[in-house]
Amino acid sequence: MKKRRHQRTALALLATGGTLLLDPAAASAAPSVKVAGTGTVVTGGTALNARSGPSASSTRTGTVRNGTTVSIVCRVAGQFISGTVTNTGYWDRLSDNSFVSDAYVRRGDFAIPKCTTAAPLPAVAGAWMLPVTAGLISGFRTGPRPAHDGVDLAATRNTPIRAASSGTVIRVVCNVSKGSCDVDGNGSLSGCGWYVEVLHAGGIVTRYCHLVRRPEVSVGETVARGAVLGHVGTSGSSSGPHLHFEVHNGSPATRANAVSPITFMRARGLVIS
Repeated sequence: MKKRRHQRTALALLATGGTLLLDPAAASAAPSVKVAGTGTVVTGGTALNARSGPSASSTRTGTVRNGTTVSIVCRVAGQFISGTVTNTGYWDRLSDNSFVSDAYVRRGDFAIPKCTTAAPLPAVAGAWMLPVTAGLISGFRTGPRPAHDGVDLAATRNTPIRAASSGTVIRVVCNVSKGSCDVDGNGSLSGCGWYVEVLHAGGIVTRYCHLVRRPEVSVGETVARGAVLGHVGTSGSSSGPHLHFEVHNGSPATRANAVSPITFMRARGLVIS
């Protein structure tokens, strides 16, 4: 009974919305890749989420219906999942470059090679890109959090944080009400922990908070879009690893000029969800 509850919990994390079906016809339209073999999705009826990376917190790229045959390219270690087929920390990369937990895939007797390439980079559109590939866990100035001047993205610890656009680093700061930014924070503290601000064309400022350690960049440094600024952590006022990401229409960045990152990125062809 306990195992079934874990299975239902894991499946709920993996299967909450989306419409893309990853079947052989869809796979044939994807870029040519070497497929190791095929498997059948077994969920007990609920659609299985396909993700941009090997965790239930990675951005959802679509869903796969129960009983669908999927083409598997390789596998990679990721979040441990208790599924309907097995309990495992391995995730299968499919031929369209998305990931599904191997815990919900019944496959033939073939060896799946280890993935030799990294998960896809965050989405890019024009001069802008998302700083991480991860799902939204807290929005901009919501009812429960009216003073939340950014969005929280559920990236895992040590995920690289990338500059959303080219610009100049204007702040590298440890901001915590007590103690050090070099240790995990908690909800009783205040402050952004280790954070970085980048000034972009047009006076736009982006802010990246709760880094796991001192950022990889310095004030005055020019960075290209996609440059690694630091890595996801949980320093400062934070209850777990994630990226708090802000966009400000003006410098210096203040509460008065904060804008919704969801709206800002959507206007540039990028989706935070």
